[in-house]
Amino acid sequence: MKESNKPYIFVIGNEKGGAGKTTCSMHLIVALLDQGYKVASIDTDSRQHSLTNYLGNRKSYSEKNSNAQILMPLHFHLSESIKESLDARENDDKVRFEQALESARNHADYIVIDTPGSHSFLSKLSHSYADTVITPINDSFLDLDVMAKVNDDLTIVSPSIYSQMIWEQKMQRASRDRGTIEWVLVRNRLSSLDAVNKRRVGKVLNELAKRISFKVAPGFSERVVFRELFLQGLTLLDLTKVNYGKAFSISHVAARQELRDFLDYLKIKPAKS
Repeated sequence: MKESNKPYIFVIGNEKGGAGKTTCSMHLIVALLDQGYKVASIDTDSRQHSLTNYLGNRKSYSEKNSNAQILMPLHFHLSESIKESLDARENDDKVRFEQALESARNHADYIVIDTPGSHSFLSKLSHSYADTVITPINDSFLDLDVMAKVNDDLTIVSPSIYSQMIWEQKMQRASRDRGTIEWVLVRNRLSSLDAVNKRRVGKVLNELAKRISFKVAPGFSERVVFRELFLQGLTLLDLTKVNYGKAFSISHVAARQELRDFLDYLKIKPAKS
């Protein structure tokens, strides 16, 4: 996907928690590192800082397993501003974000920014710098509500809060540097059982994609392996290279294929030597 000399910026966003943003961020980071790219990551979730915790677990794993070193990005975590007024906090956030972004640009071929599962100034600012926004969304109408208001007959009433925010940040990006933002939605935690709901959600997403201009990438099924790997700071791409300590199952194989399909969709290819 990367073509210019400037670092390419992925922003992982959704204004609803629990959609799998950090898991998506982490696997994208490691995939890019694995392909030979220099990668920087920025965690703008000042409260939960799940990506920072994930990378902390990853660093601990390397320290405990000297014979199985794993790749790490250059990481930045933006803590919560302690300025008193709203204007002062937002200005402080903007300055610190742009400083982190500049340092990341000086290091990386790719930058991956993880955002909080709520509306915030830092989240909006991050989205406005994206080349591609990736939005993981749980495959349910409850989670789809953040994208659009939908009637029970599956007609779309209107785009919802997050969709409106994306549009606003596209305008910000165009105003700043005439750049464009591609928006990719990833259907997450897909169930192999509830085929009717899957088709209904898919129908609404296909209609919504035409209306507010996003693309739908191959997604991920609900698998325990994703939650287990967090504790060790590992990803599916690490398992053949480290001391995982467990036998591979059919679920592991299927999850790796889902990840390959996702990365192929993003056109992530090995770095040129």
